[in-house]
Amino acid sequence: MKYKFITIEGNIGAGKTSLANKLAEKYNAKLILEQFADNPFIAKFYENPDKYALPFELFFVAERFKQLNELTSQQDFFYNHIISDYLFIKSLLFSSINLTDDEFKLYKTIFDIIYKTIPKPDLIVYLNCTTNKLMTNIANRGRTYEQNIKEDYLSHIQQQYFTFFKSHPELRVLIIDVENLDFMKNHEDLDFIEKLLDVHYSKGLSYR
Repeated sequence: MKYKFITIEGNIGAGKTSLANKLAEKYNAKLILEQFADNPFIAKFYENPDKYALPFELFFVAERFKQLNELTSQQDFFYNHIISDYLFIKSLLFSSINLTDDEFKLYKTIFDIIYKTIPKPDLIVYLNCTTNKLMTNIANRGRTYEQNIKEDYLSHIQQQYFTFFKSHPELRVLIIDVENLDFMKNHEDLDFIEKLLDVHYSKGLSYR
């Protein structure tokens, strides 16, 4: 693999963690996974988003910062690559949806201070699929606190990602349609994604 630091992104239920695990195993990469289950506000947020959105988002940005900041202070000689299942900027994208205007202004002030200090990925791989497929994946994995997620919320998140990518052409983004891919069970589908990574690097694409 040519890239040093790859981030796997996508909507809720797109398969970010699953693909990150597969690629890290394939390339013997250091794996950074979002510890979403450690967020003590996650169930409360999905039950009452108006009340718990701010502590929910603050916990996530603090944990993501802690994880990624360690990359700048530690050198791991056992790994040549890093793969994470989240993009730090997602903190800002999600909070812009979940927070009130006043809360978001406060949040963005904190975000802007710490964003400058963290390492940025060489490539963002965005897993794209329909909201109907996302809803099916969410139902199948059976996390209780996710079962009240609405399809229009997922649509809003997806639009936020694409708006962000289009407004930042300097980013190297590879968008992969995973609607009909099953890279967990089908080796050919995983090979297909690996080939896309190679082609993307050789052509130097910035947006696909």
